[in-house]
Amino acid sequence: MNVNETIDTATFATGCFWCTEAIFEELNGVLKVTSGYSNGHVANPTYKDVCTGETGHAECVQILYEPSKISYDELLEVFFQVHDPTTLNRQGADVGTQYRSAIFYHNDEQRKKAEYYKTELNKSGAFNKPIVTEIAAAETFYPAEDYHQEYYVNNKNSNPYCAVVIRPKLDKFKKVFAQKLKSAN
Repeated sequence: MNVNETIDTATFATGCFWCTEAIFEELNGVLKVTSGYSNGHVANPTYKDVCTGETGHAECVQILYEPSKISYDELLEVFFQVHDPTTLNRQGADVGTQYRSAIFYHNDEQRKKAEYYKTELNKSGAFNKPIVTEIAAAETFYPAEDYHQEYYVNNKNSNPYCAVVIRPKLDKFKKVFAQKLKSAN
């Protein structure tokens, strides 16, 4: 990477951060994906704390990316494709405010784009129910414990959740976004 190249940050919550991390790590232009917790009211929460649903945090990923290789618009496209943004405080079997769909924007341009996409997708009827994705300013991001980082990579052969939930989601994602993957370049 050229020293003068710009790096930007995006923060998304799509339910379980294990799935989200595995997906965004595959995109060309994404430098780093960190699983963590954001937009709650408890300092330095643990996974156990967040799982109670009482800290206000969402399980999310913070993405460092190169806008010259992948745009925020493209990241939003992936965000809306890889989870169900119409279910309130749940994704699949994961239920609670910590599993909410959310875009935590880092600047006004990200906010405007997130609101635009949400509005246009609702108008288009792309989903058969209204999108409930929260759009809020990014607050303090707390990286999750080390064992949550690179979860799929480190556990794909040992944890049944990886085989049953993450792998099929990742396989579908790779088919839809084949041209945007690191392996395509």
